Amino acid sequence: MQLNDFDYSLPEELIAQQPVAQRDASRLMCLDRRKKTI
Repeated sequence: MQLNDFDYSLPEELIAQQPVAQRDASRLMCLDRRKKTI
């Protein structure tokens, strides 16, 4: 895995400015280092 793999365009309107009202409605990115999957 290279640092360049994390260089991508992300529109500012997609960045959360406040937490979601219901915590179970939030999403988390999970990285499996063994399988090299996201």
